[in-house]
Amino acid sequence: MRWMTFDCFGTLVDWRHGIRTSAELIAPGQGQRLLDAYNRHEPRVQAESPTMRYRHVMAESLRRACAEEKVALHDDDADVLASTIAYWPVFPEVEAELSAVRAAGWNLALLTNCDRDLVAGTLRRLPVPFQAVVTAEDSHAYKPSPAHFDTFRHAHAPGTWVHVAQSYTHDMVPAHRLGIRRVWINRHGVLPADPAILQDVLPDLRGLARTVAG
Repeated sequence: MRWMTFDCFGTLVDWRHGIRTSAELIAPGQGQRLLDAYNRHEPRVQAESPTMRYRHVMAESLRRACAEEKVALHDDDADVLASTIAYWPVFPEVEAELSAVRAAGWNLALLTNCDRDLVAGTLRRLPVPFQAVVTAEDSHAYKPSPAHFDTFRHAHAPGTWVHVAQSYTHDMVPAHRLGIRRVWINRHGVLPADPAILQDVLPDLRGLARTVAG
């Protein structure tokens, strides 16, 4: 059976837009600063507490970002990201490309550093159904731990497997170590630490169906 697994936030859903605009709700004019600080803190929180629910990871990362940037944060406002995540926008090319790979016979799955209840809201916005979802709750870890991949492999025993993701560190590195074919969606033009681990690289999802068919 052919499976294509995807990271969700950053790959299919505009994670940066979601965090930046949500931060603007509690700190107008500070959205970009808080996004940049949040990006520094979230991996640390996940590494410190790999079994913490993602909604609490987001809240703690936002608290640390606000403290770093000296932005006042009311206790009740720390949950703003979990409250808005279901409304974060899907990237515009996602519908066409997911439809194309599904029409080509691929089964689709998400491997996401998220909670089950939170990603359920996002799945309602994704234009094509997914046959499987592995969350941080299911794997009891956060990528770049290989636990998501191991959990998926154990449950579905994919014959052909391609992993598609935007994060070099969280997804490309562990997929390389596990010998999984991978497509890096390099939306931000990042220079990889080790280009040798990469296979196919696209600036967004456009052309994904053609790439995996080759």
